[in-house]
Amino acid sequence: MSDTRELEVLVPTCDRPAELAVTLSGLAAQAAPGFAVILSDQSEGEPAYEAPAARAMTRVLERAGHPVRVTRNLPRRGLAQQRARLLELSSARYVLYLDDDVWLEPGTLERLHSAIVELGCGFVGNAVQGLSYLDDYRPDELARFEEWPGRPEPEQVLPGSAQWQRWTLHNAANPTHLSDAVARRPKWTAYKVAWIGGCVLFDREMLLSTGGFDFWRELPETHCGEDVLAQLRVMAKYGGAGILPTGAVHLESPTTVPDRSLEAYDALSP
Repeated sequence: MSDTRELEVLVPTCDRPAELAVTLSGLAAQAAPGFAVILSDQSEGEPAYEAPAARAMTRVLERAGHPVRVTRNLPRRGLAQQRARLLELSSARYVLYLDDDVWLEPGTLERLHSAIVELGCGFVGNAVQGLSYLDDYRPDELARFEEWPGRPEPEQVLPGSAQWQRWTLHNAANPTHLSDAVARRPKWTAYKVAWIGGCVLFDREMLLSTGGFDFWRELPETHCGEDVLAQLRVMAKYGGAGILPTGAVHLESPTTVPDRSLEAYDALSP
């Protein structure tokens, strides 16, 4: 990978060949110039990227000038180590962590990149939409919505705090309903978050300066919430924001991490 590449998409994947193909198809439809993709696979059997549909989308990406690098990361040592490995492989200025069960609408990558360049904060992200909940409108859960009037300021968001309650903004189809409310604006809208799951674009140097995901060594193999912990640390030092409209759609597949009894942000201090 070139040291001067502007943006790389980092995709952790495990035992999801069909979902991975859909995720790659969303990337293949992005018009953002010059981005590359790095896949880190932890499937026990054949790598998900070897499935015919995933291979087809890899070829589409590469034909459009977006190199795709694939790697195995076994044995499994937890979610945080998987993310740390991807960060190790990247050299881009900006890195988008994209889960292997998220499809991006055309234009999403350009919008996120535009936002992080203009805002100059540690991360921006698109909350994933659960479109099976489209008719489930939850005004009480949207009440904590608050826009950033300018560049996001550093915030220490701790579990149990008032800011932490912003997590309800991203339940079900709440991101869709928030997006609809700002749809006619001429560009994206930045808003305050507790954290964002599934689709987060970091300034790589800012992420590294807060330790990245190196805390994986301090956690047992079975954990979750590693992405939350990394975001909390970046947000405390550099600020972060959600971006509307969101173009990230959750595929709503069953989780591959059924044991969620240990949250990284509870085990380690943000």
